[in-house]
Amino acid sequence: MKIFLAKDAGYCFGVRDAVNLAYDTAKRHGDVYMLGDIVHNENVVADLNKAGARVVKSLDEVPDGKPILFRAHGTLVETWDDAKSKDMNIIDATCPLVKEIHDEVLKLSKEGRKIIIIGDHGHDEVVGIASQVNDAIVVSNEKEAMKLRKMKRAGVVSQSTQTIENVQKIINIIMTKVYDLNFVNTICFPTKRNQDQIKDLAKECDVMIVIGSFTSANSKRLTMLAEEINKKSYQVTDADDINIEWFAGAKTVGLSAGASTPDNIINNVLDKIKTISENHEEMIYG
Repeated sequence: MKIFLAKDAGYCFGVRDAVNLAYDTAKRHGDVYMLGDIVHNENVVADLNKAGARVVKSLDEVPDGKPILFRAHGTLVETWDDAKSKDMNIIDATCPLVKEIHDEVLKLSKEGRKIIIIGDHGHDEVVGIASQVNDAIVVSNEKEAMKLRKMKRAGVVSQSTQTIENVQKIINIIMTKVYDLNFVNTICFPTKRNQDQIKDLAKECDVMIVIGSFTSANSKRLTMLAEEINKKSYQVTDADDINIEWFAGAKTVGLSAGASTPDNIINNVLDKIKTISENHEEMIYG
């Protein structure tokens, strides 16, 4: 059995840097506090908690003198202002590519454009993007796009982990609603790269495995892309979720992971799959 591991499976640089910063800050200060989970992966959150990275619901829960870490997804403008007014020790782990989306939104708004964000309602990143301006509109699917009113000027960005397919469908509809439209494609390059590898592997392999938490929109989106191409595509959170029956008769297996999946979980899943066949060959794809 040949096992193809996507070259860019797992942590993107923004998530890896944020997680490492959380560990380093906890070690340096004894504790570090975060508003919500640093990544959408329960295993990572549990490990960080053991290291001293605590999750809180509000800034008021942070003990005096302890650092507050703002996560890779981005943080509400109001929360930034509140933390600064309290002279808190802010550790900024915001992904640089998410910061670029914030900058693009501000530029579009200064042009007098209504801001439309293609993304998941309530997702941390989308909430942070929307907070950059007043009354931003979030559109998650074609049905919602169809309900948009006609407008003269609008600027459109997307959540960094959206699929290009979903964005294209929604943009095609928005184009019929807006006279003067400026669309900035803000799907980040690690997402594009990982999605392309997933689609290629799903075509070439008998079985496709995507590793990632079911709380991760990014991981679920990768699984959806694989399933559209290969019906034998499965999402797992870790090695314990692997079902040996999935691989009956399989000669090739594709393996990838969402941007919030750490290396150790990927390696554990890979090792479990290797035990299924005595004759296996592992290759990096991409």
